Amino acid sequence: ITIRHDNCTSSAPQPNVSQTSSLPQDNGVTAVPLKSVTQEMHQQAQAEGKSYSSSSSYSREHRVLIKTQSSFWEDAAYFRGGSVPHSIILATVIGIVCGSSAFVYYAALEYMLDLLWEDLPELIFVNTGVSESLYWLWIPILGFSLAACVGITVIVMGEPGDLPYTIKCVHEKAYVAMDHVMPMVGASFFSILGGGSLGPEAPLVAICAAIGGFISRTIFGCTDRNLIRKHTLMGMAGALAAFFGCPIGGSLFALEVNSRFGVEYFEHSIEAIFSGEVCLAVFRTLARLPIKYIWTMPGVAKLDGAETIQILYGTCIGLFGALVAWAFARFHATVMGFFARNNLLENHRAVHRALAGSIVIVILGTLVPQTMFWGEYEFQTVWTMSPASTLEHIWPTTGATGFEMNSFWTAVIVGVAKLVAISFTVAGGYRGGYIFPVFCSGAAFGRAIFCLFPFIPVQLCTLCMAAAMNVALTRTSLATTLILSYLSAEQASLSSILAASLTSLFATAYMPFIKSQVDRADLDAALYFHFDSSSSDDEVTVDGEKQQGKVDENDEVASEDKPLLIV
Repeated sequence: ITIRHDNCTSSAPQPNVSQTSSLPQDNGVTAVPLKSVTQEMHQQAQAEGKSYSSSSSYSREHRVLIKTQSSFWEDAAYFRGGSVPHSIILATVIGIVCGSSAFVYYAALEYMLDLLWEDLPELIFVNTGVSESLYWLWIPILGFSLAACVGITVIVMGEPGDLPYTIKCVHEKAYVAMDHVMPMVGASFFSILGGGSLGPEAPLVAICAAIGGFISRTIFGCTDRNLIRKHTLMGMAGALAAFFGCPIGGSLFALEVNSRFGVEYFEHSIEAIFSGEVCLAVFRTLARLPIKYIWTMPGVAKLDGAETIQILYGTCIGLFGALVAWAFARFHATVMGFFARNNLLENHRAVHRALAGSIVIVILGTLVPQTMFWGEYEFQTVWTMSPASTLEHIWPTTGATGFEMNSFWTAVIVGVAKLVAISFTVAGGYRGGYIFPVFCSGAAFGRAIFCLFPFIPVQLCTLCMAAAMNVALTRTSLATTLILSYLSAEQASLSSILAASLTSLFATAYMPFIKSQVDRADLDAALYFHFDSSSSDDEVTVDGEKQQGKVDENDEVASEDKPLLIV
């Protein structure tokens, strides 16, 4: 394929590459001129009854996907967009800024959790001599108060967005507007502090995605849509790598979650993972957190190897997990329909919406305390069937009834109750991510499976079930496998978890839970066309409609049925 570099947006001299320069012949690769590739695209489009053309002259085509445009020093000297030096610097800057931002968010959240769920109840209830039988009242007091704060934040500060909105922006605008950052910080803080079953992963993704796009567009002046998308994905990858403590798994999650099958923005994978590694190092250093597993199973020997039969176990558990996720999706659609019929989804009724959701959240948290909060630390209690007294955040840990998860039926109760809590937390307009909450519910169902089939290792039951349910909802089969095997330090279970993940992925292929996960629409344009910011006539024509590629600061996200490009 011929490599062209004519008329870059940069004023820097371009490398002397002939129009007909070819790949080395000794590799057995036949060189094909770029113009031939473009003509082939035209012919394929005509055969499909579509028109595909560029009003830009061929001499102005420049592809930012060429990462080694010239020598390293020349690319670095002229700071060519999309080149290796350009990506290294952008990834490092974005990783450092996002890692520092994630630390500030995490430190403030941990401080407030300790204050509201440890220090204040001790001061108000214990030190004043209130009867222990009334301790459970702290759960509804704090739950309803902070639910109202969630709604007030949305009304006063504006729409914070959520994970589907972030994905939608990645596809259509390539960046998330910065005016969503502070509303997301406020709404997610009150959501998490109120004990809702959503975690900080999705808010961090949205915040760091906005930061990555802002650095790209404002500080480094990038205008190419796909290049800005790369930097937005760097921010997303950094957020999840730092949060999970798993650089490859977290970064892959940010890449996979945008689509329903695998990483469609594949050309940005390496740079995003590199940014994730930088962000992880910065965040964990500032927070003084180790980069290691967080879940253990005392008294149970770690798996020292995998057997073929265990892959079959993972496949069967994957099918069951997909079924449970399907039932949850149907239930959640019913809950959302109830809120819609009662006009609770409009932002001006955000307080009523949050209070309506908090009723179920508080009742479940009072009766089954294992359902409160996002489940990152509660997972340890659930997958080991430990006493409720080991729960990390809730006070009192026994709730109102002293519920304990210690049998098949109590495990099922925790699994179902956690899913119900997730649904009403989302429907109530709380902001956060449901990755760890779904993991926690899956662990409870996994313990129930182990009660029925004790010959299956308990680690496989819990981890495979957690993976299957999460993959069915988020479509992240590779990342989920890596994250769960890493956080549990059960690397030998990776093949079984992967089997469960892939089985669930295919079993729920026609059940899109996140509606904004759509097929990538700009692939041909990203590979073969440059959206020139210096000319108003640089357009791609698809089915007779001209589509601009330049990023406009005033861009609004298009509706779901009008993507940027229709290929």
